Amino acid sequence: MASPAEEAASDGLLRATVVQAMPDHARCIAVDVPPGTTLAEAVAASGLLKLEPLLPAVLDLGVFGRPQSPDTPVRDGDRIEVYRKLVVDPKTARRIRAEVRRRRAAPRG
Repeated sequence: MASPAEEAASDGLLRATVVQAMPDHARCIAVDVPPGTTLAEAVAASGLLKLEPLLPAVLDLGVFGRPQSPDTPVRDGDRIEVYRKLVVDPKTARRIRAEVRRRRAAPRG
């Protein structure tokens, strides 16, 4: 019996995975798309936009941790990542954590 990836390859389709991490859950959806499909089209084909209706109209996407344009063609085996907006600037968060540690370490008296 052929694996899903082998079946997709024999049909001339590309196998990709659409992933999205939220604070309380993560989604990982396998999708088979024809050659020439863009990252944005693959995300739409995955059904993620129906599962997560609050996603912005213009998605920030990447492949294997590298930001990519939504019109980038999908390659076989791609892990298409849907990025969410940062709640806090990383530099600000680091500054706050350092201040909290500094206050905890300060002698009380």
